[in-house]
Parts: sequence; structure tokens; C-alpha cells
Amino acid sequence: MRNPRHLLLVLLVATICGQNFVSGQSMTGSSQQSPNLTYHSAVSEVRLVFFATDEHNHLVQELQKDDFAVVDNESVIRDFRSFSRADLFKLDVVVLLDSSESVLPHFEEEIADVQKLISHSRWGSEDKVSVLSLSGLEARLVCSEDCRSSFTVDRIASLPRGGATPLFDALEVATEILMRRRQPDVWPLIILFSDGDDTISKASLQDISGKILEVGAQIYAVDLSNPRRPSNGTAMLQRITENSGGRCIRTSEGAARVFDDVIDDLHSARAVTYVPSQSGSKFHSVRIFPTHNLGWQFRCRSSYYYRSNTAHQEDSP
Repeated sequence: MRNPRHLLLVLLVATICGQNFVSGQSMTGSSQQSPNLTYHSAVSEVRLVFFATDEHNHLVQELQKDDFAVVDNESVIRDFRSFSRADLFKLDVVVLLDSSESVLPHFEEEIADVQKLISHSRWGSEDKVSVLSLSGLEARLVCSEDCRSSFTVDRIASLPRGGATPLFDALEVATEILMRRRQPDVWPLIILFSDGDDTISKASLQDISGKILEVGAQIYAVDLSNPRRPSNGTAMLQRITENSGGRCIRTSEGAARVFDDVIDDLHSARAVTYVPSQSGSKFHSVRIFPTHNLGWQFRCRSSYYYRSNTAHQEDSP
């Protein structure tokens, strides 16, 4: 029996209110047709992945397609070409481990949380897990794809610690890793352990925002800053995660909560496809609003790039 965590939407293209666009073509066929025959649609469409919760922050189980409307570049869209729930998928996860000077007082706890996340989470046999350490002048690859077995005590002991915080540079490296391995049946995720402060990066927030948008990764952040002292770093983490359709949680909630949130998303995710209005703009902002129950809230990516010369715009699972 398949792992129940492996539920995700099989239909997705474009970006959501969570950033990856992969060109594709729609295919149709039937069991009676020759396996060598494939029909291609000439209609460009966007697929949008999203999550719905009620006024008590519980997942909406019985969501119908007339319960919401998409606002795409200020055009209200209610006529969807398809509306679906989740299906099987694989994960490609990059864990970013902040080991800079500002988080050293919490570093041992951070390491323990990352170890729990990697060793105790319900991974699938084909899931990939990589770890990057960020401190000093650059991000360093600790292990790639096989971290469930290679993120050992010796590896942890050899991690550099202290120094500046190249947060944006590390996010840029993470997106480049995910971009090289991008596949239509894989959901790219970045799980970031940090206080959100960047002190030395060459890359800017604008640079990494564009790359996150392109690769379509959702970001789940564990905020390591002092919860009694609101900081610019906390605001930065919230901004990055919300724009990607992910979440930001406090370190006190632990690594297990991060992956629980990911699993909840996989079980509750929906996808719609639609034809956007011809605005002439490649960059589209996107939002979802309830049409009946105004207490419902919808979480998705905030924007995407639409390429009309392809048959589909894919939001990565």
C-alpha cells in the first residue's frame, strides 16, 4: 500500500499563490486508442495549485469549484477547464541549515531538529533530500539527494560555524539545484532553518524571488529568532514563504511540525486549470477568493510568468 503522504495533485501548471513553471503539452487519449497516438492541445492554459482552510484554520474537505474564484491580473475567472484533488508524486527537498554567528546559541537544537526531520519523517523511496549549510561567505553542500543515509554525526561535526549569513546566496544555490533536477512529477521544496537575517549575500531579495518563482518551489521556514523580539528577519521569512505558498513557523514548534504541515498540504491540495485573459503581460499576479463562505481562506503562490508560446504553464507539484 502506498504511503499516504504521497498524495499530491497530478494536474498543475503555472504558479500559485505557492513557483515553478515547466513547459508541457496537454495529452488526451483513451484505452481503445493505439499507444502510439497522442493528441496535443493548442490551447494555452494555467494550472494553479492551492490550499483552502475554514475560519477555524481547518482544512476544507468538501470544496466545490463554484466555492471560489481566481483573480488573475485583476480578471475574475470562474470558468475552469479542470478541477482536481491530489495524486501520487515524489519530493525533491533541499534543507538549508543556518550555521552563522547569529544562530549559534540555538545551533545544537537546530541540528537536532534537522536530524529528526531527515531520519524520522515519512519519506518515500524515491524522495530526494539534500542539505546546504550557510555561514561565512558562502553556502556549502553537505550532502546531495541521499541525506537520509549520509547526514551523519561526522558530517555534522565538520560543518563550519559562525561568521556572516549569506541567506539569499544559499537560497539561490538551492533553487539552482532544484532547477537542474526539475521533473513534472516531482514537487520541489525548500525547508529553511534560519533567523531570516542576511548580512553578506551577493544575491538580492529580488534575485532570489525571481528564481523561486521560476523553479516553483514552496518554502517552509523554521524561524530561529527570539519569539519575544519581533525582527526584520522574521518579517523576511514570512514574506518569502507566503509568496511561495509555503509557511513560516517558530522553532519552538519543532521540525516535526514542518513536515506535518507539508503532509497536510499534500492531502488538502487542489488544482484548477484555466485560460488567462490576454493582457499582454508575461508576469501575472494571482489570488483566490471565496464566493460563498467568506470565512474560508485560500493559500497559493502570489504570481507566475505566463509563456503563451507553450501549450501549458506548469506549477510544479
